[in-house]
Amino acid sequence: MSEISETASGGVVWQSSPPGSIYDYIRVASFSIGPDGLVEQWSRRAVDLFGVTAEEARGKDPVEAFMPADLRERGHRRVREILDGKEWTGLVPFRLPGEEQPHGIAEMYVMPSETETGERAALCIVVDVRALRGIETDLAASQAIFGQSPFGFLLFGTDLTVKRANRRFATVFGGSADDHRGRTVHDYLTRPEADRMTTALQRVLDTGESVTDFRIVGAAPGARDRRHWSINLYRVHSGSGRPVGVAGLGIDVTRRHNAAREAASARRNLALLNEAGARIGNSLDLEATARELLDVAVPGFCDLASVDLYQGLLTGDEAPPGRWGSSHDVGYGAGSAELRRVAFASAVSDTPLRTDEGHAPDSGCCGPVPIEVGAVHRYPFNSPCAGALRTGRVRTVPGADGELVQSTLVVPMVAHDIVVGLVQFSRTKGSEPFGERDRALAVELAARAAVCIDNARLYRREHERALILQRSLLPPGDPEAAGLDIACRYLPGTTATEVGGDWFDVIELPGHRTALVIGDVMGRGLRAAVAMGELRTAVRTLAQLDLEPAEVLSHLDEIARGLGAPIGAQQSRSQKSRGPELSEVYLATCVYAVYDAVTRRCTFANAGHLPPVLVVPGEEAALLDVPPGMPLGVGGEPFEEVEVELPEGALLALYTDGLVESRDHPLDEGLNAFRRALTDPARPLEDVCDRVLNSLNTGHGEDDIALLMARIQGLPSEAVGDWQLPREPRSVGRARELARAQLAAWDLEPLVDTVELLVSELVTNALRYGEGEIRLRLLRDRTLVCEVWDAGLVQPRRRRARDTDEGGRGLQLVGLLSASWGSRRTPRGKTVWFELDLPGAEGVAEPTVEQLLSMF
Repeated sequence: MSEISETASGGVVWQSSPPGSIYDYIRVASFSIGPDGLVEQWSRRAVDLFGVTAEEARGKDPVEAFMPADLRERGHRRVREILDGKEWTGLVPFRLPGEEQPHGIAEMYVMPSETETGERAALCIVVDVRALRGIETDLAASQAIFGQSPFGFLLFGTDLTVKRANRRFATVFGGSADDHRGRTVHDYLTRPEADRMTTALQRVLDTGESVTDFRIVGAAPGARDRRHWSINLYRVHSGSGRPVGVAGLGIDVTRRHNAAREAASARRNLALLNEAGARIGNSLDLEATARELLDVAVPGFCDLASVDLYQGLLTGDEAPPGRWGSSHDVGYGAGSAELRRVAFASAVSDTPLRTDEGHAPDSGCCGPVPIEVGAVHRYPFNSPCAGALRTGRVRTVPGADGELVQSTLVVPMVAHDIVVGLVQFSRTKGSEPFGERDRALAVELAARAAVCIDNARLYRREHERALILQRSLLPPGDPEAAGLDIACRYLPGTTATEVGGDWFDVIELPGHRTALVIGDVMGRGLRAAVAMGELRTAVRTLAQLDLEPAEVLSHLDEIARGLGAPIGAQQSRSQKSRGPELSEVYLATCVYAVYDAVTRRCTFANAGHLPPVLVVPGEEAALLDVPPGMPLGVGGEPFEEVEVELPEGALLALYTDGLVESRDHPLDEGLNAFRRALTDPARPLEDVCDRVLNSLNTGHGEDDIALLMARIQGLPSEAVGDWQLPREPRSVGRARELARAQLAAWDLEPLVDTVELLVSELVTNALRYGEGEIRLRLLRDRTLVCEVWDAGLVQPRRRRARDTDEGGRGLQLVGLLSASWGSRRTPRGKTVWFELDLPGAEGVAEPTVEQLLSMF
């Protein structure tokens, strides 16, 4: 086959057709029929089509040779018509020689011709109908795919220009499909994207390797929104395999891209929320929680962020009435109250950005402002920041021209309908703008941090209250007592509240005696501290009655059992239907000891507590053999007393089990370690306490620890005056003389008159109302104590004398002139005493004349 081309001069040149011509596909064959109706010429393609050589075909009747028998008569008629000069076109079934059945159907074109002698002949063109139908089907399918495809379809030639475009492509980029012929990708895309596309086309054309899901970004003509396309490229070949161009199939994946971006944003937000849950609120510290919020947000969510908290929140002030939870003002203040910048973070700068003067803080803009961390400031009332604080709603503040910040989300920090502060998230120009999903995430992050901050506030408030409670229940500072040097330590087991059920107390008793108490309520925390406070109050009350240690513990046991009584009336109806419910049973251990500084004897009673430790100078520490008894609250068993004489300079230690007991070692091991830590009792008591706590493996945090240590320093004999007086009237005068002489020896002459008067009153009462011999004792330590003993059991009672009474004013006079007075029972009677401050001390003022006359 050949093709015709036109030269520059206009001449026609026949050229050889390239392989793979259309004629190769349709299988065209030809032969000629002479005037006699027999085959004269037989082409090579006829050989291929019919499978008959030229030698076999020439000279034969084509109708008889190639047509079935039932069609031969019609065939002969058609041949006669053709030889008469008539053209004919039609479909003819044909068979191969030797076969009776049709082999195929041929489409035949018969054209009359003439020989050299002028005789009629015919030229026949035969086409295999099956090949034609296949080509038609292929063309129809190709046209359907190319023309009716819902995707953009382009065919680029080897010069990378558009050879053909389908209707869908033209619909997107305008015009008809033919209008796009000859264009290049630079006519549709921006230069960077067009260069990328051209490179990909050339690579496909050169290598034959297909490209799938090649992403490009552009915009349709007249449209402003950016579209995302996925391009698939593959090389197109001719029938002989020669590359003739590149086909490109384009799919608009903008929605898919947006959905993927939204999904990625959602995954990022979920990851941020998960990280926020793990990192925010790990400490009960307000500033630390704010910093944790920014550590999560920057740079994962924004480029800049800051946190402001209300100043009143940080200083511990309670909210003004009606402020919190109000629908009009849900903040800690009025939206423009004082705030403190507690945290700032930046992915682009280490310092807060400063704005132009037109956007200063007082201009109403709350973008990045020159506020340093720790600075106390206010937002103007009409500013977006103040509005967000007042309303509890998010505000979006766009950045100004010339600023680095693109936009800022102003998010109030709301916890339990309470605004505790403000967080600002900012993104710089070049970053993706904030969307609705970002606003929701910002609110969630701020809310989580706000809850943690509010919890920290509540914890701090409860912590302070718990500390106040604990400190109110323990002796203030280092207690003082006559004849004792005292040091103490308290470590709570619950570091969260710093309160517990362990307690100790030092109670001064009449006659320069001291009650030393240590106890342990089973359990920990605030409940144990409340129970401890009730028991401690009861101990102090019982101590003032000057009861014996065993009696004190017996009364405490009754009180502890009363604390565990049924709730009764406090039960709700549903609770009563389930039967009686008991409140928490309070069990406690306690050691109660009374030390007499005059005799240096100490009486102990124990209620299930660990035994005291006594360290005598020059000897090893030893556990005192004090019967343990049952814990308080168990009941049913009496308590025993043990009296021990304590040497001068000895060290007495009372402690709770948290000091010596741990899950890591047995109790005996802890007790031995405690005794070894007391090997140097001559050191100052404070040092001894520190050594004990530092050397013992206390496992602090497992249980409360209380330690009370006392060094024995009894009253010297010269500080005590003790006399026996006979039961006779002259003993009153003798008592005055003895008191006067003793005060003179102690250089206490300013107290002589008062002491003589009061001693006279007490001895007179002992003679009048008491029994047996009378004993007078004066004790000089930090105060002066006077005691009058007798064998009578009737306790004196102070009463107001009538105007006509000649007596009955003695105890009134004692109460008026002394710092304190009272009476207590003794094993053989009673003791009435009074106490005076030493000269120069801040004591009771001298009574006025009106006070003295009021007794008459």
